[in-house]
Amino acid sequence: YTISPLLGVDVQEKGKTAIIVAAVVVVGFMLVYYWMAGLIANLSLVLNVILILGAMALFDATFTLPGLAGLVLTIGMAVDANVLIFERMREELAKGASLRMAIHNGFSKAFSTIIDANLTTLITAVILYSGGTEQVKGFAALLFIGILMSMFSALYFGRLMFDMFERLKLITPGNMLGWSFVRSGTAFDFMGKQKLATVLSLGLILGGMAVLFSRGNDNLDIDFTGGSMVTFQFQDNPGIDEARASLEKEFGNDLSLERLVVPSLEEGGADEIYFRLRTKDEDTVDVRRKVNLAFENSGHELTKVTMEFGEPTEIPKAAEGETSTAAAPDFFAGGTEAVLSFSGEVTTSTVQDLFLEAYAGVTGNDALNSDETASLISLVGTAGSGVDAKESSVKRFSQVKLQVRPEVSKEVVQQSLADMQQSMTDRPILDEVNTFSSAVAGEAKWSAIKAILLSLAAIIAYVWFRFTRLAFGLAAVVALIHDVLCVLGLVAIGSVLSRTPIGPMLGLVDFKINLPMIAAFLTIIGYSLNDTIVVFDRIREVRGKNPNITREMIDASLNQTLARTLLTSATTLIVVIILYLLGGEGLHGFAYCLLTGIVVGTYSSIYVASPILLLMTKRDI
Repeated sequence: YTISPLLGVDVQEKGKTAIIVAAVVVVGFMLVYYWMAGLIANLSLVLNVILILGAMALFDATFTLPGLAGLVLTIGMAVDANVLIFERMREELAKGASLRMAIHNGFSKAFSTIIDANLTTLITAVILYSGGTEQVKGFAALLFIGILMSMFSALYFGRLMFDMFERLKLITPGNMLGWSFVRSGTAFDFMGKQKLATVLSLGLILGGMAVLFSRGNDNLDIDFTGGSMVTFQFQDNPGIDEARASLEKEFGNDLSLERLVVPSLEEGGADEIYFRLRTKDEDTVDVRRKVNLAFENSGHELTKVTMEFGEPTEIPKAAEGETSTAAAPDFFAGGTEAVLSFSGEVTTSTVQDLFLEAYAGVTGNDALNSDETASLISLVGTAGSGVDAKESSVKRFSQVKLQVRPEVSKEVVQQSLADMQQSMTDRPILDEVNTFSSAVAGEAKWSAIKAILLSLAAIIAYVWFRFTRLAFGLAAVVALIHDVLCVLGLVAIGSVLSRTPIGPMLGLVDFKINLPMIAAFLTIIGYSLNDTIVVFDRIREVRGKNPNITREMIDASLNQTLARTLLTSATTLIVVIILYLLGGEGLHGFAYCLLTGIVVGTYSSIYVASPILLLMTKRDI
């Protein structure tokens, strides 16, 4: 598999560090809490991750930030499957069952719950993949692979390990399940707190929506509004707050800024510091101008890269009997080529932008916005002249060969290169210049909304089919809508608080809703749905053949699944909190959504989905 260059080296390194730390903590937690059963769960998790990475490599899949969201959800659901089985075993042992029978009944009774929870999420993944944007498809693809692998590792591999360990007498009733911080037989009156929970939910939703609507388009990143993204570097190393203050003088508050730390590939070398600016201004020429003005008298000098170029020469045509690729492709043969040398390393996309801008000035063509004009040139980095990042497809070179098609005269190429050379001498280099058109952004927004709505409809249909009553499907979706609204509100509130003294203390920034954050919302939906299905499955079991659902049945079901709910939430929260603290600014908004979503999702499975189910069944829905 490959890691998408969109993640950036900074996000890659910090994301990997966060995931490794989280994995160590989760593995340690499972060992301490479940002892030998925890060891088997950890072996299943390791197998799960190996199978996922193997499947990604087999299909040559690309690892994106939404893909990371899918991996987090997959790990959460894999842990949950093991916890469901183990807590069932604990119940069986408490009833006096033998070890072998407890293992058999634990897997048998948890089987339908695990299948229901995973199949519901699997259906969602299929719909998201078929109707979502490329980023949403990345989330759906990894989620689909992850669910299949986690079911295999938990239900088949886990059972195999338990049977083998039991026959070898490596596990006993005393060492199998460790200890429990949630005592069995709890009798909390969850339904009795319903009025308080309703007030809390309504207050959070209404307050959050008020802040959300008051911010308007300020809630949205350029993925959904259109705009530009540029990356630049300083000769020194100013703080991000100082850099943001300088940029706000030119751009106003309509920007977001990330500080990226790119580790040196040379042993003992200094890390490189980059800043990535995202603004709703779609004119990249204007963005370049404003960035230059912002730091002109700031005391911090942006990095400049100068260029030298050799004499442009004609590209040789293929000789008779020689294939065109041996000399040059047919459409470049007879054109002009030149070798460009830079004082620092640059990407070929940056060189293309600079050359086309100079070409536009010479010819009057709108080079920056024309794919046809861009196809006139070819840029290839000279082997050995730059850094090929080991874990990314991004390449930076200090020497690049430029080829221009014969439609452009040698004189125009030479003048364009001279203007480009002068331009680079006069102004700093801006790397990774990207434009997001408002039309494409609008399509992405509606595509994401449509995929989510279709997923909710599919959830209602499947849960209705499995639980034989529409009320179950509607109650599950009401809880999901509750979760999404709460987290949307918390994102807006977090953005407002980021500009107060409390913001930096909590690690809050001006969060913007973008495509990776949509993946986080989809993760919340998947996690909350999994939680709700587990509770509904226990309600169905407690109800038995009774056609009615009572308040007592729901309280009993919630108490019986309480240990599993708290354990799954705790392990998933460990992953997300570490991602939030160590993942860096590139993962901050994404991790914030997951963090608030898991808390809200756990709450809603108890205090929203179950009461709504009771209300609907009383009305015979």
